[in-house]
Amino acid sequence: MKARIFAEENRKWWTLAAVAVGLFMIMLDNTVVNVALPSIERDLRISIAELEWIVTAYALTFAALLVTGGKLADLYGRRRIFVAGLAVFTLSSLACGLAPSAGFLIGARAVQGIGAALMSPATLSIITATFPPRERGQAIGIWAGVSALALALGPLCGGLIVDNIDWSWIFFVNVPVGAAGIVASRLFIPESRDTSLEQSVDLPGLLTSGLGLLAVSYALIEGNRHGWTSAEIVGLFVAAAVLLVAFVAIERRRRLPMLDLSLFRIGAFAGANVVAMLVSLGMFGVFFFVSLYVQNILGYSPTKAGAIFLPMTLLIIVVAPIAGRTSDRIGSRWLMGGGMTIVGVSLLLYQRVGVHSDFWTLLPAMLLGGVGMAMTMSPMTSAAMGAVPVDKAGVGSGVLNSFRQVGGSLGIALMGAILASYIHHPARTAAGAQDYVNGLHAALLVSAGITFAAALVAVLTVRTRAQAAAEQVLEAAAA
Repeated sequence: MKARIFAEENRKWWTLAAVAVGLFMIMLDNTVVNVALPSIERDLRISIAELEWIVTAYALTFAALLVTGGKLADLYGRRRIFVAGLAVFTLSSLACGLAPSAGFLIGARAVQGIGAALMSPATLSIITATFPPRERGQAIGIWAGVSALALALGPLCGGLIVDNIDWSWIFFVNVPVGAAGIVASRLFIPESRDTSLEQSVDLPGLLTSGLGLLAVSYALIEGNRHGWTSAEIVGLFVAAAVLLVAFVAIERRRRLPMLDLSLFRIGAFAGANVVAMLVSLGMFGVFFFVSLYVQNILGYSPTKAGAIFLPMTLLIIVVAPIAGRTSDRIGSRWLMGGGMTIVGVSLLLYQRVGVHSDFWTLLPAMLLGGVGMAMTMSPMTSAAMGAVPVDKAGVGSGVLNSFRQVGGSLGIALMGAILASYIHHPARTAAGAQDYVNGLHAALLVSAGITFAAALVAVLTVRTRAQAAAEQVLEAAAA
């Protein structure tokens, strides 16, 4: 029996299991931390700005290195880079759990993002290289299911761990799981690399984009503390602009750029990426600041706070596959536009929450948000990947995921800047609670405007199925 389970013909499924371990850890970490933030805030005696950095540090390094991680995997071996990323992620998780201060925790979270950026692109490329075409769809379906399950379980698992053990254990649990994943990866994942195309690491592009994003995030998060017109903050915004313009100039001139700017001449791809960034910019902050609201203002336990996100995440799991199949039939444009409009309406519904609200006040906004996100995400991915040539699919996927992470990190920074401008009283007072609610209303109102703008971008840039077919006919006729 044991010999049959570990037989060579089953090795590919053990490969999938090993890859799924790394993927589950990455996706769980996207949501599990939010519920623990109030406990971290009290234990380490840190500010909301420092809490923002705990999330943003991870998202920024993840976003900045994601495309480079994919190139490293193709260059030096997908298993090698996946295992290296898993080791970095596991060790940095241990460091996060042992963190004695905000600065230490923020630094460890940044290193976690590096590990995630090395792992994430390799997961899909390992599956593609391991499974034959007839089984690849099933394997990718399992891969997507693991991702969705981790996102759904993250808030509840985080709440249960914080309530029954300690916040540090949301990081410590990664250590034995990561160690097992490393062993399984070494045993079962065959080494593979892409030898068909010339590859290189674009260090100038990596540095200018990473430092530019860091500068704008720092300016947004620290602007209220230093003053928006202070030399430091103005200088950071100027530096960010210079660095990001330099990044575009570098990428246009490099023979093997980190970001293939020619892809953005494809309207549907450019539009889908802008929507990805805007939807993350609008929604990442909801998970972050609503988690703080329900625990610090409404007095919910971490477990209860995690549970209130379940209706939203479960709706995403149920509706997303339906939206994906529907987009195959009718195209992505109207699903994306409609989904983002629904998300915008859900954000407006948060204007109803107050200092003494309950779960039932939050529920309509969360349900609508789940439906809108599900209607948007699968069609958005389909629109982006369907617009690029097959030989650019790996690059296109990396760019799309990077735009999502960039949007998320900037969204938390922007919402935090708006909310912080409303805080005028101590946090643990009635006046301080009202300040927080007022700031939350203002921040989510801006987020709603951003999502409505994303809906407009989707409708204006993403082609309908009929338009795409007509363009293909014209291209064929011209040829």
